[in-house]
Amino acid sequence: MVTRVTLVSLALAAVTGSAPAQDAAPFPPPKTEPAIVTPGRTNADPPSDAIVLFNGRDLAQWRGGNGGAARWNVRDDYVEVAAGTGDISTVQSFGDVQLHIEWSTPAVVKGEGQERGNSGVFLMGQYEVQVLDSYNNKTYYHGQAGAVYKQYAPLVNASRGPGEWQSYDIVFHAPKFDEQGKVIDRARVTVLHNGVLIQNNVEIYGITYNDRPAVYIAHPAALPLRLQDHGNPVRYRNIWIRRL
Repeated sequence: MVTRVTLVSLALAAVTGSAPAQDAAPFPPPKTEPAIVTPGRTNADPPSDAIVLFNGRDLAQWRGGNGGAARWNVRDDYVEVAAGTGDISTVQSFGDVQLHIEWSTPAVVKGEGQERGNSGVFLMGQYEVQVLDSYNNKTYYHGQAGAVYKQYAPLVNASRGPGEWQSYDIVFHAPKFDEQGKVIDRARVTVLHNGVLIQNNVEIYGITYNDRPAVYIAHPAALPLRLQDHGNPVRYRNIWIRRL
């Protein structure tokens, strides 16, 4: 008696027998040994290949919006936005990066919505990950803490309370443009907020404008990181970055 299992086996053998044999060789091994990087004492501490952008003492790695000295206030191992002095940008330029940055909104709550503890981390000076007091503070979803501004709401709201220190760990891949200035690879970003995944390799649609649709404008492969003066005394500390 020919069983059902035998018939199925014969049919599979006929199909596989008509196909060319598959090469069972493994993938070729990498030729370059991974570089050795010494991790920090904790996951928040910079590894050995990181560039420390803020050391708690000065703003030597930063400049103001006009290219002059950054005028935010440095005290007690943090830097605080000095309202009205303008954004600050890194002296160095970056493309693909891993960024660690810690921030806190004012402990004394003032305002609501977008007027409460507002600032922003602008990758390449163009693409904003929103900084905001989003603890019991309603606003539009793609404008709360951890949003890719006006494009993606965070997957969850992982905010701590006002005055508490929070962290972003960001992996960013810069956009690529062809010779005519047309974008051929959009930027992508992954964000962890206080250790919680809130943006999962999302594709950025262009410059994160507040008042107009996102669009790409061709720019160099590396540009400075920018922190926003939105008029609120937001604080930053422990800022380091790795080129990828």
